[in-house]
Amino acid sequence: MDLWSFWWVWMSVAVVLAIVEVIVPGYIFLGFAAGAAFVGAILLLGLGGLTLPWALLIFAFFSLIAFVLLRKVFGIRHGQVKIWDRDIND
Repeated sequence: MDLWSFWWVWMSVAVVLAIVEVIVPGYIFLGFAAGAAFVGAILLLGLGGLTLPWALLIFAFFSLIAFVLLRKVFGIRHGQVKIWDRDIND
């Protein structure tokens, strides 16, 4: 069996990516962690014997969905005004 077909490998990758997100904030690694956790959950529930290409495709799709949702919830704040207190030419 291939190592990537085990659910605990994907969950371990999700935990490592979540830890990296704490070190390097920006909601990028948190989206990847959510994608890896989703693939791990699929394998844990036995919903499909995924090959590596299908697992990576599902991982990429749900990472993108998670990133877009996180960006919408925590991302750019509307109505925020940037106040410049000095001139860049000084």
